[in-house]
Amino acid sequence: MTVFDELKARGLLAQLTDEEEIKELINNGKATFYIGFDPTADSLHVGHFMALCLMKRLQMAGNRPIALIGGGTGMIGDPSGRSDLRTMMTKETIDHNCECFKKQMSRFIEFGDRLEEGSSKALMVNNADWLMDLNYIEFIRDIGVHFSVNRMLTAECYKQRMEKGLSFLEFNYMIMQSFDFLKLYESYGCNMQFGGDDQWSNMLGGTELIRRKLGKDAYAMTITLLLNSEGKKMGKTQKGAVWLDPNKTSPFEFYQYWRNVADADVLKCLRMLTFLPIEQIDEMDKWEGSQLNRAKEILAFELTKLVHGEEEAQAAQDSARNIFSGGASGADMPTSELAEDDFQDGTIDILGILVKAGLTASRSEARRAVEQGGVTVDNEKISDIKTVYRPEQLNGDGIVVRRGKKNYKRVVAK
Repeated sequence: MTVFDELKARGLLAQLTDEEEIKELINNGKATFYIGFDPTADSLHVGHFMALCLMKRLQMAGNRPIALIGGGTGMIGDPSGRSDLRTMMTKETIDHNCECFKKQMSRFIEFGDRLEEGSSKALMVNNADWLMDLNYIEFIRDIGVHFSVNRMLTAECYKQRMEKGLSFLEFNYMIMQSFDFLKLYESYGCNMQFGGDDQWSNMLGGTELIRRKLGKDAYAMTITLLLNSEGKKMGKTQKGAVWLDPNKTSPFEFYQYWRNVADADVLKCLRMLTFLPIEQIDEMDKWEGSQLNRAKEILAFELTKLVHGEEEAQAAQDSARNIFSGGASGADMPTSELAEDDFQDGTIDILGILVKAGLTASRSEARRAVEQGGVTVDNEKISDIKTVYRPEQLNGDGIVVRRGKKNYKRVVAK
């Protein structure tokens, strides 16, 4: 199976400008491709997972990845998929975030210090290097002239913003991202751009700009967005995003996130995100019932190993199994079900959960248990008595609430 065939078999391909040319380039290790990352935080998150895995797969096949950090475009922000203006960041914040990104990316891809002929070592480039000192008049005369406003307004990323108002600041984003592709083509021979399916319009702008300015062909391919069976983006918990930084999302929390994916999503995640042989995953298609829990353990272990290393993955798996055993199987764990009436204004606080689960006799006792550091949820200590949960957070396997070392309950919503 060729690299391209495997990407297709894993369900990773969405839209392509020229399938035959892209297939030829990546199968023969001739692609120098880039993926952009906006430095809006000091850690990558699960939403970046698809891109990181794709970079790893293609580098393993001899292609060269370029991780383009949006130090310049990050000053504006991509309007795609948003209904509001992004928060402005300082240069110092962006530089710090870039350093954090490179450290995390190095677990997936191998970086080189400079451009070497015939090498597949990755480069990290910051578009602030060419965007921050642009002469505005020269830029709009040389680059802006190639863009049709009428055509830009038909792009999905702009159409979504028109009702609430699209600032001229954000309207520049497509032109700047297209200019990035041109600069990377000229400086590094970058002949391909990959990105999320919501980036398609911006990516086409880049291929068209290269054709108009240089008379050369460049290519674009979008990656399938990582959505769950309900059509929602994966990678969110009650605490927010699932981060790759262990100080933001512990290896155990990271493992548990994947261990608790829905039955309908586990095989898709195994195909898209792990490096297990596709034939092995296809065999799991026959699994059902309790076997799907084993598939979830495999998924959680493989992804935690990718991000945090095998030792941390094993520790997370051992901890999870210990919590869900206690002398009994996870299925036999004592469980408390919360009814709709237990949620006031759509939430229930940790004190209410402790009482409803029978782990404390009263809210005052629950309060003392939390304040004394004796309460954990999914192996994470709860220190705020105002911590609340919504019904959807207690679906599926629910949460494991512990008071002390031996008193625990699985809590689920009916």
